[in-house]
Amino acid sequence: MSLRAAWMGRVAYTQGYELQQRLLELRKSDLIDDILLLLEHDPVFTHGRRGTDAHILEDQVQSTSSPVPVIETDRGGETTYHGPGQLVIYPIISIRQLNIGPVAYVRLLEEVTLQLLSDHGICGHRVVGKTGVWVGGEPGDKVAEGEAPLGRKIAAIGVRISGGIAMHGTALNVTTDTSIFNDIVPCGMPGLEVTSMEIERGHAPSIEEVGWHWADTFADILGYEMVQINGSEIWALRNEAAAEFV
Repeated sequence: MSLRAAWMGRVAYTQGYELQQRLLELRKSDLIDDILLLLEHDPVFTHGRRGTDAHILEDQVQSTSSPVPVIETDRGGETTYHGPGQLVIYPIISIRQLNIGPVAYVRLLEEVTLQLLSDHGICGHRVVGKTGVWVGGEPGDKVAEGEAPLGRKIAAIGVRISGGIAMHGTALNVTTDTSIFNDIVPCGMPGLEVTSMEIERGHAPSIEEVGWHWADTFADILGYEMVQINGSEIWALRNEAAAEFV
């Protein structure tokens, strides 16, 4: 199996979302191989399918400086933040061909992130009944709906599956300014503490370096032959899709 992966740099959220949609249609039609997008976003809060405006705190709503935009999305989950210093990974892949169900796919995204963190000397874990990756606290803790687990969340996951093809994915805090999460109820859990690789280790590699490490781990676990391509090739595919599906 072939996986084409590209480092896209800084991409506005709306532009990245539209790109995913175009690639999703191409992948559904078997016109492209599985794709992995690695990037950063400009600052943005996004609501997943269970996110609400109540998750944006009053101070952010009333801010007169430069409030972070809020965008509705079709991924799973609630409300989160994307911005500089955060690695965002969007696999546009056929989980049907991989014979992976939606829940197992989310667990896979967690496992890739856990392995990457371990390689960087960070001990991460899952929380029962929650999606994402934590550090600190007690692995295996089970918490009530809406309650914040012990420990600090370092990676959020939200996906959409359409016609057996996955989009959206994982957001890993590498050097993210985590204070911005104080303006929201992250993942619908009041009091949730958010951390980053830099906070946990005192330093962190570049976002791009972490991205390629994540991509290598993902490819190894699933048995892909990964081909690194230039981001310009991805935008070319997007333009082809725009002409095909208008």
